[in-house]
Amino acid sequence: MKKSGEEVRPRKQQHQKPPDAFFLDRDGTLNVKPPPGEYVTSPAELTLLPGAAAAVRRINESERPAILVTNQRGVARGIMSEGDLAAVQRRLAELLGAEGAFLDACYSCVHDEGGCDCRKPRPGLLTRAAADFPGLALPDAVVIGDAETDVLAGRAAGTATVRLAAKAPDSAADLVAVDLWTAVDLLLKGGW
Repeated sequence: MKKSGEEVRPRKQQHQKPPDAFFLDRDGTLNVKPPPGEYVTSPAELTLLPGAAAAVRRINESERPAILVTNQRGVARGIMSEGDLAAVQRRLAELLGAEGAFLDACYSCVHDEGGCDCRKPRPGLLTRAAADFPGLALPDAVVIGDAETDVLAGRAAGTATVRLAAKAPDSAADLVAVDLWTAVDLLLKGGW
């Protein structure tokens, strides 16, 4: 099955129902991604991607959790503080809220590479969130992000995965979609 701008990757078993929970990356998924090597270090630098708030609102309306899972090693590198990160996350909540959307929880890895089990592509942020949400079964959830590290974290945790990309990249993802709205729309319809 192929639709304009989206591609469904074959999987051993087709999903007959929507995911029970949505794990969302931040930079490049919800907001404009900064150039390589740079970080969103202040609230003024955060700009939502078109359709991102509407996609999160649609998840909210489906009564499924929308959970942020984001690598933010700019903290470990001293480029920003944990206070700066908290201010950016508050701005994200404000921008989403202005469009009637919200995140149920936010999990951030602030460590440098190799220093933890939570930095994607490792599954630590996902397993921690699952522990915090009673009844959340990782095999019934999905990870959506713009990087292969998001896909690999989801795979390691046993979730379904969606890679956001304008062109279908070589990816281990179950689904490739052009943007968050397209991915959420298809996932909530089930049968993907």
